[in-house]
Amino acid sequence: MPVSPLNQHGAGFSSQPATALLLLQTGSEYTLYKGYGFGAEGWRVGELCFNTCMTGYQEIITDPSYAGQIITFTFPHIGIVGCNALDYEAATPAALGVVVNMPPTQPSNYRAENNLATWLKSHGLPGIAGVDTRTLTQRIRDQGPPKAIIAHSQTGKFDMAALKKQLADWPGMAGMELAKSVTVAGHQVWQKGGQHPDWQVAQPAGKQNTFHVVALDYGCKHNILRCLTDVGCRVTRLPAAASADDILAAKPDGVFLSNGPGDPAATAAYGKRAIRGVVDAGIPLFGICIGHQLLAEAYGGKTYKMQRGHRGGNHPVKRLSDGQIEITSQNHGFAVETDSLPSVLEVTHISLFDNSIEGLCHRQLPAFSVQYHPESSPGPHDSRYLFTQFTRLMADTKQKRVANAPSS
Repeated sequence: MPVSPLNQHGAGFSSQPATALLLLQTGSEYTLYKGYGFGAEGWRVGELCFNTCMTGYQEIITDPSYAGQIITFTFPHIGIVGCNALDYEAATPAALGVVVNMPPTQPSNYRAENNLATWLKSHGLPGIAGVDTRTLTQRIRDQGPPKAIIAHSQTGKFDMAALKKQLADWPGMAGMELAKSVTVAGHQVWQKGGQHPDWQVAQPAGKQNTFHVVALDYGCKHNILRCLTDVGCRVTRLPAAASADDILAAKPDGVFLSNGPGDPAATAAYGKRAIRGVVDAGIPLFGICIGHQLLAEAYGGKTYKMQRGHRGGNHPVKRLSDGQIEITSQNHGFAVETDSLPSVLEVTHISLFDNSIEGLCHRQLPAFSVQYHPESSPGPHDSRYLFTQFTRLMADTKQKRVANAPSS
């Protein structure tokens, strides 16, 4: 079993014994990375991925789309801005653990309320530092995301046989349905906007309640809901398994399909009928991330697990309507198969990294989706216009209904 060298990029621990490890499995091969633990003691098993963002790690760790995954941060200095009560993308973190190169430092930011190590410990999440994250990232890039187990023990003692068994028993992300594990428990009204420093106050009266949007929650990030509120939407969250009847009974002006974790084909097994029912009823629909994949699945498209996922805040996407390039925030390990697209769906955006599908729209009905994250938390704001595009779609649909209504 290969063992990685400790401290290759100068994490400052060379004289200390290892207190954490990262064990990878690819097929029958195991690779062990030793390092130094922080956060909670214990172990977690899942899929290892990497994220290239230089900041926004609290938003990343609390993004529900990371359920079932251990995150390697490619930027070496993670923890410098600390953690606070406002930068959560869900009530609790969804990621399983974090891998970093340099040890987290004490925060140096006026918004910090806690340091990263203490914050991770409060949520029961282990971290490992002192790992050669460049080599690790190259491995994931070239060989795909492996099954992995992260373990932290201040004694430096680990039961390797038990850890290997836990790793071998974990089935992998393909075919795994995770949306139901992170969805909202029931009907919930969201009222917080994003324009105020404390994110506690809804928008001024003139912008409130222009449109009622039902958000199907497959693991929705808070900043998406804030962005919808900011453009004049009253948002009602419904669980991932809500039916078309449940959605239509809420009398929405539009329906939003959120981001979320797991294999979209597994979620589509119960979700695509509801999505098809909403779109076919002429209700405007906007999907992000797994919501984009589910729109494709609802009309007969197929999705596949990518060799390397898209996770970071610097991904270039081309808008086909006018050739405009958007720098986008992304987090996904599955994508829509180009050859599987039905004729009713049109590709609107493509990735300039690998030409994968980044956007779709229905050719006849008011529905569109993007693979990336226009709410940009963290990330660039190039794509925020999509929330306004959604409100215009709802306004146009309302206007057409009024125009086509029979006169009394």
